[in-house]
Amino acid sequence: MTRTVITTENAPALAAPLSQGIRKGPVLQVSGQLPLDPDTGEVVGTTVAEQTEQTLRNVTAVLNAGGVGLEDVVMLRVYLTDPAHLAEMNGAYAAAVGEPFPARTTVYMQLPPGLLVEVDALAVLDD
Repeated sequence: MTRTVITTENAPALAAPLSQGIRKGPVLQVSGQLPLDPDTGEVVGTTVAEQTEQTLRNVTAVLNAGGVGLEDVVMLRVYLTDPAHLAEMNGAYAAAVGEPFPARTTVYMQLPPGLLVEVDALAVLDD
């Protein structure tokens, strides 16, 4: 199986040695996306809800570039900087992702200043 790099101008280009997404066979892995505006590279929002919405827009943009959508995601991993943000993130996440929800893991970690959330996704395509 060939490994295919997925890129889009509709999600931010990150200054790190990674691809926005990689597809191999029916599997598409989206790299961790941040709440950055794809055009300016600036952080969008100051609340975890605003940042979650932008981050999921970026995840969706990479998924779409790979020919799939959120409905094809089997796993989302959410990285938060503060456990106190969980309820607010859950509200924004539920509204953006919709039911039936994919499997999910939430991890608490340190992100660069001003960033409150990061999300990566694993999708399985119907070939």
